[in-house]
Amino acid sequence: MTRPAISFEFFPPKTLQGSFRLWRCVETLAPLAPDFVSVTYGAGGTTRQLTREAVDAIHTEARLPVAAHLTCVDATRAETLDIALGYAEAGVSRIVALRGDPPKGSGGYRAHPDGFESSVDLVAALAETGRFDIAVGAYPEKHPEAADQAADIAHLKRKVDAGATSAITQFFFEPDTFFRFRDACVAAGIDVPIIPGILPIENWAGARKFAESCGTAIPQIVSDAFENATRDGNTDLLATALATELCDALLQGGVAHLHFYTLNKPELTRDVCHALGITPELRLQNVA
Repeated sequence: MTRPAISFEFFPPKTLQGSFRLWRCVETLAPLAPDFVSVTYGAGGTTRQLTREAVDAIHTEARLPVAAHLTCVDATRAETLDIALGYAEAGVSRIVALRGDPPKGSGGYRAHPDGFESSVDLVAALAETGRFDIAVGAYPEKHPEAADQAADIAHLKRKVDAGATSAITQFFFEPDTFFRFRDACVAAGIDVPIIPGILPIENWAGARKFAESCGTAIPQIVSDAFENATRDGNTDLLATALATELCDALLQGGVAHLHFYTLNKPELTRDVCHALGITPELRLQNVA
C-alpha cells in the first residue's frame, strides 16, 4: 500500500508547562514526516497571539509545514486579513479557515460589525490574495447548527466555490460515516480533497462529551468497549486498536490523507501511525 499523507493538529500552549508539552508533541511526531501540522484557534479568538507564536515556532524551529487556524470571531476584516498576511510574510501559506466558536456564554455566533459574516466570506477574501492554500471544516454527520446534512453540504460547496482547496472533517467513529459523506460531497459537485479527521481517544469521558457537543454519533459497541476498558485499565490499547482499524478501513476505501487530532498528547497518534506502517524508517527508505 502506498504510504498515505498524514497531518497533525496541535493547540497553542497557555502555560510554560503547556509549551513543553507542545514541543514534546512536535518532537515525537515530526519524524513521521507529516504533510503539515495545524495549530488551532481558541473559542472567541482567545488564543490569537498564542496561535501565532506557536505557528512561528514550529515553522522556524522545527521546520515543519504549518497550517494556521484562522476564524471570523471577534475581529474586523482588516484585523483578520492582517493576521493572515503576517503568516504569508513569515512563509506560512496554509490556512485552515473557520467561522469559529463564539465565546462561552455569548448566546451563539454573531458576526463582528466590521468583520466577516461567515467562513464563506473569509475563504473568499483569503483566496482573493492568491497567497494561500485554504482548508475548511466539514462535518460527516452535519454541523450541529445546520438544518440537515443537505444544507450542510451545500454550505461546504459554497466554501469550495469561494476558493477552499481542501476540507478536513470532524472526527467520527465508523468508516461508512465518512464514505457516505464523501459520496454525497462528490454528488454535490465538491471536487477538492476531503480529509478525514481521526481522534485517537486518550480520555473516554472527554471524547464522549466532545462527541455529544459536535453531533458525532457514538456506536453502542464503542461505548461499551471503553466502559469495560476503563474499568480494566486498558483504554490506551483499545484506543490504538480502534483508531488503527478505522484508519485501515479508510485507506482500503481509497483515502489518501489522514489528519490526526493529537490534543497535544502524541503517543497514541504515534502508535496508530506505527501500526499502520507509517514509521520514520519507512519514510527514509522511500526517500532513498
